[in-house]
Amino acid sequence: MGAQKKGASRASEDPEELARVPLQAILLADSFTTKFRPITLERPKVLLPLVNAPMISYTLAWLESAGVEEVFVFCCAHSKQVITYLDNSEWFSQPNFTVTTIESHDSISAGDALRLIYERNVIHGDFVLVSGDTVSNMSLTQVLQEHKERRKKDSNAVMTVVIKRSKPSPITRQSRLGTDELFMAVDPNTKQLLYYEDKADHAKGSIYLDKLLLADKSSISLHNDKQDCYIDICSPEVLSLFTDNFDYQHLRRHFLKGLLLDDIMGYKIFTHEIHSTYAARIDNFRSYDTISKDIIQRWTYPLVPDVKFFGDSSTKLERRGMYRASDIGQSRSAQIGPFTVIGNGTKIGDNTKISNSVIGEGCSIGPNVSIEGSYIWDNVTIEDGCKLRHAIVCDGVIMKSGAVLESGVVLSFKVVIGQQFIVPSYSKVSLLQQPIKQDSDEELEYADNSTGIAEISPPIHAPDISNGEIANQQQETRCWPTSELGIGGAGYVWSVCEGGHDEEWRHSVAPIPAEKLAEVIQAAEDDLEVDPDGSSLPPSGELKLDSDSDEEYRDGSYFENEVEATFLRAVDENIKVENVVLEVNSLRLSFNKQTVHCAGAILYSMMKLALETPHNSAVELVQATTKVITKWKGLLKYYLSDIDEEIEVIMKFEDMCLESAKEFSPVFDKILYQLYDQEVIQEEAILRWDDEKRHADESDRIFVRQAETFIQWLREASEEEDEEE
Repeated sequence: MGAQKKGASRASEDPEELARVPLQAILLADSFTTKFRPITLERPKVLLPLVNAPMISYTLAWLESAGVEEVFVFCCAHSKQVITYLDNSEWFSQPNFTVTTIESHDSISAGDALRLIYERNVIHGDFVLVSGDTVSNMSLTQVLQEHKERRKKDSNAVMTVVIKRSKPSPITRQSRLGTDELFMAVDPNTKQLLYYEDKADHAKGSIYLDKLLLADKSSISLHNDKQDCYIDICSPEVLSLFTDNFDYQHLRRHFLKGLLLDDIMGYKIFTHEIHSTYAARIDNFRSYDTISKDIIQRWTYPLVPDVKFFGDSSTKLERRGMYRASDIGQSRSAQIGPFTVIGNGTKIGDNTKISNSVIGEGCSIGPNVSIEGSYIWDNVTIEDGCKLRHAIVCDGVIMKSGAVLESGVVLSFKVVIGQQFIVPSYSKVSLLQQPIKQDSDEELEYADNSTGIAEISPPIHAPDISNGEIANQQQETRCWPTSELGIGGAGYVWSVCEGGHDEEWRHSVAPIPAEKLAEVIQAAEDDLEVDPDGSSLPPSGELKLDSDSDEEYRDGSYFENEVEATFLRAVDENIKVENVVLEVNSLRLSFNKQTVHCAGAILYSMMKLALETPHNSAVELVQATTKVITKWKGLLKYYLSDIDEEIEVIMKFEDMCLESAKEFSPVFDKILYQLYDQEVIQEEAILRWDDEKRHADESDRIFVRQAETFIQWLREASEEEDEEE
C-alpha cells in the first residue's frame, strides 16, 4: 500500500480561512464489479474512453468545478495504470485542487476501501463520496448546505444521497441506464430516506413496508420513478461506521440498507433531488451507451466533446449534433450522420456511412463500411465492406474485409476478426481466455496475475474452423479458440454463463430486440390473467388518498410525458415503428389507458418535435411538421382505429394550439390538411368534427372558421362524388 500526494497548495494568512476545513471528496477508482469484462481484465473501468475521454476525467472535472478542493483517489484493480494516468495528466497541477492517490492491492469491496481511508486519518469533515465512473454537472452548494443544516439539528443525519427523476420502463422494469427498478420511501416533509430496494420481486406485484415507518409520519412518499445518482454527501462518522461493521461491503446493499434497518443507533439518511442538472453513473454497457448519447446531446454541458478539460479543443460542433476533430481524413463520398463524434487522426474511406457513433483517434476505416450506434476506440482498423451495429470495439482491434459485428458485440483490445466472419449478437471477444472461476458482482476486476481473483487459462491455438462448425463446438467448450474468428482471426469468444442470456440483452449497448419486448409484455399480460386483482404500484405517490402525485398520475400527465420520452428516444436512436408500438403498448397497459390516449400523446410528441425544429417563419414550421408527419404517420395511425378516435385527435390538436403550442394556431388549417393528405385523418372525421362544432360558442369555433375553405372543399368534393355515383 502507498499514498502519493501532488498538487498545488494554498497559502492564506486569514485565521478563519486557515481554520476552515477544505471540501474533500473520496473518489473510488474501482467499481468492484465484473460487468465490463472482458475489457476490464486489461484496463480499469475508470480509464475506459467515454466519448473519447477517460471516465475519471469527467468525475474529476465536475468535482473541481463544484468547489471540491481535495480529492482522494482510491486505486485497487490496475492501480498502476490509474496512478500513471494521473501522473501524466494535468489534474496534479490545477490551482486550489489537490489530488492524492491511495493504493491498495487487497481490498475487495468499497467497504474495504473506506476502512483503509479511515485508517489513514485524511478526512477531516463532511465529504463527497463518488465513484470514478460518474458524470455530473450539478452544483454541490445546495446539497452541502442542506446536509450541514440537518447536522446542526441532528447529529445522527450522517448521509445525503442525490437522486433524480427517471421513470423505469414498464416492460423491462429497468431504467434508461439499464439498472433495476428502484423503490424508495421518503418522508415528503423532511426528505428522510426510509426504504430502499433495487431487487424487488415484481412477480408479487407489491412491496412490504414495516408498519413502524408509519408510526410517527403523517405521510410517506413511495417512489419507483427515482434514479440513484451514486453521489453522497457524508459526515466523517460514515467512515467509522464501516470500520465498526466489517459486514458492510457494498455501499447500497449493505451499508445504506443496514442503517435503514438499524433502529438502535438511530442514524439517518436523507435525499436531495436534482431537477435541471445532470448526474448519472456508468453501471453497465447500456448506461455507457445512454450517458454517451447524453454527452453528445449536451445534457452534461460543459462536459461535452467540444469543451476540453484543459486548453483548447480541436473538436468542433457542427450541425445535427456532429463533432469532428480538425485533423481527420474523410472521403468526399463518406457520409457522417447525426450525433456522431470523429477523433483526431482518423481516416474514413469512400462511400462509408457512420451514424450515432463515436470514433476514437487514429482509426483507419476503409471504403463501403457501415457503422451505426457503435463505439470505436483508438487505433482501430476496419477494412472495406465491414458492418457494425451497436457494438463496442476497443483499442487496436483489426476487422478484416467483409467482417460483420451483430448487435451487442464487444471486442476487447487487439482482437482480430477474420475476413467475412460474422460475430453473433452479444458476443464478447478477448485475446484472454475466459476466467475459469467466475467472480461475484462484488469482487474485483483484477488483471494482475499476482493479485487477481480470476484464474485465466493461457491462450491456445487451434486449426481453422468454419463458421458453420462453431455452433456445435460452442456446446462443448467454454470459449472458441483464436482461429475460429475467421481466416487470420485472433481472440476467444466468451461463453455466456448460466442464466446470463437475459442479462446480455438487458445491459447491452444495443436496443432491446422487439421479440424480447414482446416476450416480456406477453409474460406481464399472462400474470394479469392469473391475478386480475393484482396490486400494481403507481410510479410515485404518497401513501394517502389525497396525494398530489396520485392526482397527477390519474390526470394523464405522467402518461403523456412517458410517451413523449419514448418517442424522442425513438427519434434519436432511429428505432423502428413496430418497436415503438411495443413500448407505447406497455405504457398503455401500465397506466390503464385507451388507444385514443396513446394517439393523443403521440400527436403531442410529434408536434413538439416539429416545434423544436429550427424555423424562422410559419411556412418553415409547416414544412418541419410535414416532415415529422411523413416519417411517423404510421405510428400515429396505428392508434386510430375509428372515426371517433380521429375526431379526438383533431380536438387534441385544437387544445395544443390554444394552450401548450400556440405557435401552431395560425397554421392549424395547414397542419390539418397535412394530416388528411397523408391519410392519418379521414375526410369523414373532419366533416363530423365540423358538424359537432356547428352549434358551439364562437370561442370554440376558432379553428373551424380557420379551416372553413378546406372543409368547404371537402364537402364539395364529397358531393361531386355522390353525384357521379
